[in-house]
Amino acid sequence: MDDRYFDTIFTLFSDRLSELGSPLPSVSMIAEERNDPYRVLVSTVISLRTKDSVTLESSGRLFQIAPDIPTLAATPSETIAETIKPAGFYKRKGEQLKKIAEILMSEYGGRVPSDMDSLLSLPGVGLKTASLVLNLGFGIDAICVDCHVHQIANRIGWVDTKTPEETEKELRRILPRRFWIPLNELLVRYGQKVCTPVSPHCSGCPIADSCRRKGVERSR
Repeated sequence: MDDRYFDTIFTLFSDRLSELGSPLPSVSMIAEERNDPYRVLVSTVISLRTKDSVTLESSGRLFQIAPDIPTLAATPSETIAETIKPAGFYKRKGEQLKKIAEILMSEYGGRVPSDMDSLLSLPGVGLKTASLVLNLGFGIDAICVDCHVHQIANRIGWVDTKTPEETEKELRRILPRRFWIPLNELLVRYGQKVCTPVSPHCSGCPIADSCRRKGVERSR
């Protein structure tokens, strides 16, 4: 696999999604509106275990009452939780977002840090969230691996891994760097519309003939 191979895959997947009219994931839409690491960080925390439509609405309400880090730090966690409801685990996320803002104020001068280790030290921030903040908030190359990226990369045969963390390491090794940032957005959309977790739409996939279909028991 080389640049030409991934160029072809990215083009084929993008063209298929255009045919289907697939929208951007919620966090990508928020990042397009304003390239702000704070907004990317907050909306990504909210997005975990939450539908895209709910993430967009919940994030929008929160940004209205807390448009910046100092305001979020001064907002009670209960208010944050009620504002982002019905996002999944909204009470826990309210506490996490409050604590994140307080840490950013006390340790980072009221700014979101632009390095992986600092981001991973924040409450509720894992590899996916940190990578998205670097990608969409700062334009820094990083591979963001969520359930869609992990599953599709294994299903196609790019990697043979058991966890998203292992997948991220393998993709760093084989994927040309210029594909790192767009990878998550592309495969999330493709995993929602075509290469779904259960019974993927293989009949409508442009690489069906070459895909290894690892773990696929039935398809459409």
